[in-house]
Amino acid sequence: MDRYVPVERLVNLIDPEADLLLNMSPAEAEDAVGSGDPERIRAIDGQFAIVAKRGNKIRMARSIGRPMRYFLAKQAAGPLLVVAERMDELQRQLQQEGLGDQFHPSYTRMVPAHHLVEIALVGCPDPNPIYRRFFTPQHDELPNDIAQIGNRYIGALAEECGRWLDRIDPRAPIGVLFSGGIDSGAVLLVLHHLLLARGQSAGRLKAFTLSVDGSGTDARQASEFLAAVDLAFLLETIDVDAESVDFRRAIHTIEDYKPLDVQSATMALALCQGIRDRYPDWQWLVDGDGGDENLKDYPIEENPELTIRSVLNNLMLYQEGWGVNAIKHSLVYSGGQSRGHVRSYAPAKSLGFHGFSPFALPNVIAVAEGIPFIELTQWSHERLYALKGQIVQRGVEAVTGITMPVFPKRRFQHGAVAGLELLQQLLPGDEGLYRRVLQEKFIKTPAIATEGL
Repeated sequence: MDRYVPVERLVNLIDPEADLLLNMSPAEAEDAVGSGDPERIRAIDGQFAIVAKRGNKIRMARSIGRPMRYFLAKQAAGPLLVVAERMDELQRQLQQEGLGDQFHPSYTRMVPAHHLVEIALVGCPDPNPIYRRFFTPQHDELPNDIAQIGNRYIGALAEECGRWLDRIDPRAPIGVLFSGGIDSGAVLLVLHHLLLARGQSAGRLKAFTLSVDGSGTDARQASEFLAAVDLAFLLETIDVDAESVDFRRAIHTIEDYKPLDVQSATMALALCQGIRDRYPDWQWLVDGDGGDENLKDYPIEENPELTIRSVLNNLMLYQEGWGVNAIKHSLVYSGGQSRGHVRSYAPAKSLGFHGFSPFALPNVIAVAEGIPFIELTQWSHERLYALKGQIVQRGVEAVTGITMPVFPKRRFQHGAVAGLELLQQLLPGDEGLYRRVLQEKFIKTPAIATEGL
């Protein structure tokens, strides 16, 4: 008997309706992934998670905008590969197959964004999947000119938003998860500009802002932003009680435990729940997630693993982490925004919304990676942190004619709540607690191993 056994059966639970394909049909996109040709996969524009089976080879590829997990189960007849968005979907399917005792969340695998994952001839022992990158943007290819960079960057954002508008119902209302920050502000102003250019009503847009217990600085900042650009009529503040802010529910929703992602997801869930309660039939929500990663706008001093040289020298460090071949790469979760984007995607998806994150699209990331950050900053933290506002403001003005206000960076969870004491009560910073809450979702007895979680 052969030592290696081909995959006997594939169960694909990925919903193709959740893809946002902007330049080709679902059949064309699946054929591109099935071909195994990285150049053809790179040509797919949009948010996608696609599985294709060709003989005994199973190929999987995704963008940042959609998660995709898989689990390999053993059977006497041959291995069973289950592919889904979520851990709990994998668990339910294995239970239905009578294989539930094989499941453990740490045995699940996340397809890393921007990579083709190919599995063939798997059996016992299991060989590692083959990873091939399909998206490799050119580093430092843009000129040292803030105006040109901004025009290219926000121009790419506008092009992708325009393609998205062409694909959705022209009467459907559009909500922007809005804080008055740089990224959500750019998305809102670009969408407003595109709607007017199409001769459509700007009344389709709403800027949804979260306020917990009637407090928080985001609501005030959002109001000031929209007043400055004469769009105050777009603002709709979603007020929620502190009691409805539930980090345990967020952990179960995103199936992760990293404190910053849990805290952001907790607020996203509260905001999405408030919108759903007010608008039972609303479908489309757009966010600015990915803008910080693209322009490397995170405080390096808060992460002892990072230096400004590692941030500026490593391709897509914030989007992908240290890379699939690195010791630090998590097989269970992937790395960087490839892991963390679930904080935005899962809360909206769990409440029946269709989310769109244009800053996380490869065509927009490609422009950002072409920015000559080293030349522009000369390794200065302060110059790096100021750069994002300069680039986006110049770009928005070039594309829309509007000079947008720029406020200091603030995390979502900090802007929705007034006061550090209340924030710490609602969102404790204890990663160990978050891990235990996640384990409780899947693990019924303490004897089960918890490696990888």
